[in-house]
This record gives sequence, structure tokens and C-alpha cells, in this order.
Amino acid sequence: MKIAAFKVEEWMNQNETKAKYNIAETCVDSVTLDELFRLAGRDRRAFFDDFSQRRLTYGEIFGAAALKGEIAKLYASISPDDVVTTHGASGANHLALYSLVEPGDAVISVMPTYQQLYSIPESYGAQLRVLKLKREENFQPDLERLRSLVNKRTKLICINNPNNPTGALMPEETLRAIVEIARSADAYVLCDEVYRFLTQEELYQPSIADLYEKGISIGSVSKVFSLAGLRLGWIATRSAEAMHEVLLHRDYDTISCGMIDEALATVALQAKEALLARNKRIVRENLALLDEWVAKERRFSYVKPQCGTTALLYCEADIPSEEFCSRLLAETGAFLTPGSCFDEEHCFRIGYACNKAELEAGLAKLSEFTKKL
Repeated sequence: MKIAAFKVEEWMNQNETKAKYNIAETCVDSVTLDELFRLAGRDRRAFFDDFSQRRLTYGEIFGAAALKGEIAKLYASISPDDVVTTHGASGANHLALYSLVEPGDAVISVMPTYQQLYSIPESYGAQLRVLKLKREENFQPDLERLRSLVNKRTKLICINNPNNPTGALMPEETLRAIVEIARSADAYVLCDEVYRFLTQEELYQPSIADLYEKGISIGSVSKVFSLAGLRLGWIATRSAEAMHEVLLHRDYDTISCGMIDEALATVALQAKEALLARNKRIVRENLALLDEWVAKERRFSYVKPQCGTTALLYCEADIPSEEFCSRLLAETGAFLTPGSCFDEEHCFRIGYACNKAELEAGLAKLSEFTKKL
């Protein structure tokens, strides 16, 4: 089995520890356990005293009941039985694709997006068709182009909402149109929703799992809830057929998730309002800061994100994005992700949901570096 190198993960793995100003990070500024329990209004000592009495078995195989109940509350029509936990959202994406895609299937994926959504199906022998999201269209999908890509062999349409790396948010009418296109081919729609709820405006962001009977939602506590260290994600779907395949394949590569991870994720989701209030404040204040910086920097431009934690910054420097980012890191300690990791050039992915002081310092270093070019 051959698969393409995972460009963005290779870049992060090779360089992240060298960063002094990490403005490539995509999680909202991570919380400590102390902060989690403080936000949740829970007694940390009582929690760990109680947990310390539990035997460390495999736990509840398909996910702790309390956790699945809290995950179900993030949706309008999902029950706990429609949820299964995974090792992060990366594990959820892989498991869903591994469970559903066969050689010869036609799979459509938006691009740019997280590379799992197109490289994994392609590695399984699927006929990959790319729906290019364009800057001049504010990175919204062209529905007529999507219709032209669908055929009788279309098994799956992969989307990412909110989008990584662009921060674009598909409105509900667009999602409903995608559902109708998928329904015409009896195809699944897998939507990576790991940045769901981090909107710049106060609005409800619907999930594909609520809008479509064959919709598959991927979520996690890493980005929105600032708990990447738990490595806890999930798949949510009302499709009994999809869930059957997921559970069948999950026995081979997951079995169950860690008991402590699921217990802490339950604490977080029971306190989701407090965590979301903290994290919405961070992404809104920091995007305002980034927006002011872009307005002052004549060589930079972007499509302002509507949701999530990332944006694509375009620069008028005539230098490949990987060389730009490598030199920036080496000379200043500021860390960005090259657009080439997403098959885009003359641009860079910035993660603006870090600590505000780190974002300010990183942008200052980026300004200094660009002036020397």
C-alpha cells in the first residue's frame, strides 16, 4: 500500500520544536488540567481520587456512555448510539475512509483541505476527483463544478467545514445543496468539522450529520476545546450502514479509546459553554489583531476567515513558500506553514488562535523578515 507523504504533518514534525513564535499552531491556545477543572467548576482532586480507584481496563469499547451523551448534544438529531469515539479526528477520518472506500469508487474532495481527505482514498485505489476552492470565490465550493464531478460511481464527497487552511465557512444553504447533489448519486458526505462552533459571529453552525441521512461528521476535542493532548475524536452519523462498517473496521485498528482520555473529555464537554466562551473570545480578539496587521502590510493579503483558527496569508514575495517559511524560522524563530503543503503557492497558513502575545511577536518578526527580502 503506497500513500503520498503527508506534507503538512511532515513540515510540523520536522520544524515545530524549533519555533520561538509558533503562529502555525491550529488549536485554540491549549488549556492545562488545572484550567480545565477551573473552567468546569469541578474539584480536580475529587475527580482524580475517584478515578484512581478504577481498574484500567479497555473501558467501554465503543466509547464511554457519558461522553457519547455529551457528544450527541453537539448535534440536533444525533443519539449517543450514532456516535463512536476514535483516536483524535485524524483517527476518525482514517477510520471512516478505511471503512467505506473501495478500489474503483469515485471520491470527490475539496482542495485545499486536510490532506487525509484526498490522499487516503487515493491510496485505496479510488478515482479521486478534486473540487478546487478558489481564492477569488472566497474559497466557497462551486456547486455546478461539483455536479459535473459526480457520476454513478461516486461513493463519497469529502468536505471540510469550517475549512482548514482558509477559515472559510459554508452556509447552511450550500451544505443543503451539497446534500442534494450527494443524494442524487446515493453518495455519502464526510465533513471534517473539527473547527465547528469557532465562528466570528454568533450563529449556529449546522452539522452535515443533521442535514443528511448519509452525512458523516468528524469531530474532536483538540481544536475547539483546546485539548489536543487527549487524542480524542469521534464519528457521528445517522447512517446505520456507515456505522456498521465503521464498527467492523474499528475492531482492527482501535478497539477502544483510553479511559482517562474519555473521562477528561467528558469533563470538558459537560463544561462546553465555558470552554467555548473562552475560545471564541480568543479567536475573535486574535483575528481582529491579524486583520489590523494585514491592513498595514502592503505585501500581504488574505480572504478574512469566517470561522476556525487558520487563514491563508498571500505574500507578493517572489520566493517559494517552503523556502520563505524555512528562512523565516531560521532567521527569526517565527513559524508558519508553507502553502505548498496544501498545493498552494505564494501563501502561508497562519494559526491565529495561540496566546495573543505570541501572535503579536510572531507577526512583528514576519514584518521584519519581509522588509529584508
